[in-house]
Formats: sequence, structure tokens, C-alpha cells
Amino acid sequence: VQLQASGGGLVQAGGSLRLSCAASGRTFSNYNMGWFRQAPGKERDFVAGISWSGSTYYADSVKGRFTISRDNAKNAVYLQMNSLKPEDTAVYYCAADRASSYSSSYYYRNTYDYWGQGTQVTVSS
Repeated sequence: VQLQASGGGLVQAGGSLRLSCAASGRTFSNYNMGWFRQAPGKERDFVAGISWSGSTYYADSVKGRFTISRDNAKNAVYLQMNSLKPEDTAVYYCAADRASSYSSSYYYRNTYDYWGQGTQVTVSS
């Protein structure tokens, strides 16, 4: 699977962005998908995940503000980000997991087998 993230940009605090991740391959619907982010000098952290069956998971810091969704017909996963804060500034990465007990593993970077190249999100105060 190859992943291509897009949709990042510069936005003011309180604004919104929608990130997209396009995936190659005909078995996209079998993959669990996640979004991670990495701020300068920090580790890459879990943001949101969606299982192959549509169950969703969020980091506490984004609950109620971000929504992850997928469109299997388009081989795509999305991250709708609302009420953005300066602390959301980071490079955002999408990732794919071939098979795992996702409900207990979605949070960990090493759960995911494939990663996209990242898209920069900058939130100004």
C-alpha cells in the first residue's frame, strides 16, 4: 500500500482543515487506518484511527474537535479538524495497518505497516 497525504496548510486558531489520505491497492477496505502527528522536537503521536469495520478512536487532545472517516470506494481516509489550536501545529501522517487487534493497538506507531509522507498543518494564534 502506498499512502499520499494532502490538505495541510496555514490556518488561524479556531479554523478548520480537512486532511485526505489516498491509498493505492485493491484491498484498502481490509486495512485499519490511522493519523499521527509530529511537532518539531517531539515524537510522532497518535491522533485518530479507524478500523476496517468503521470503529473510530481519538487521542484525548482532539476528541470533540477532529473526526476521522473513510471512503472505501475511493480508497481514502479523511481527518476533519475543527476548532484548531496552535498546539495542533505539526506534520500529519497517515498510516495503514494490515491486521491487528486494532482496538488494543491503534495507539502505537509500530502497529502500522505503511506510512505516507506527511502534510504540514500550521495553526497561527
